[in-house]
Amino acid sequence: MITRRGLLWLSLVCGAGVLWSAALIVATALGARPVITPIAVGVAAVLTVPGFAAGILANRRGYRTQQPRRLWRLASWVPPHVPMWGAVLAALVFAGFWLALMLAFVALDGTPQQRDGRYVLIDNNRETVVDQAMYERQVDHETQISLAVLGAFAVGGTFLCAARALDHEDH
Repeated sequence: MITRRGLLWLSLVCGAGVLWSAALIVATALGARPVITPIAVGVAAVLTVPGFAAGILANRRGYRTQQPRRLWRLASWVPPHVPMWGAVLAALVFAGFWLALMLAFVALDGTPQQRDGRYVLIDNNRETVVDQAMYERQVDHETQISLAVLGAFAVGGTFLCAARALDHEDH
């Protein structure tokens, strides 16, 4: 089992994943590319995945839960010692990543590719030639989708690890 200190550390690392993903989503939405896509998504994954997995395992083992008792009550999803403001804040940040994901999906016009020196978008086996600016914008949308998914998982990892690490009751 991971120690409380380890869970707090993983919560902070996931929090860094939240900030990393959010900053890069905003940057790409504004047309900037501070880092290339593989590095942006790779760093987000490294910051997110270990903490999310540890948070799930720690909460499942610590609370012996499999599912919430009532789907419509927030208290069913949140350990009793977590302040409601913390749960609401996590839910709002999660919703922000979900909104970024949906907006990027809506703006996506196809899969951007380069073929024979041309920029094309592939959608339903239909190939459309586009200029470089449109191609790069579609690559940015794909990057935003990946970062939004990882950001949402990072919110969950941050919340779960912190909730378990700060629970001082013996279960």
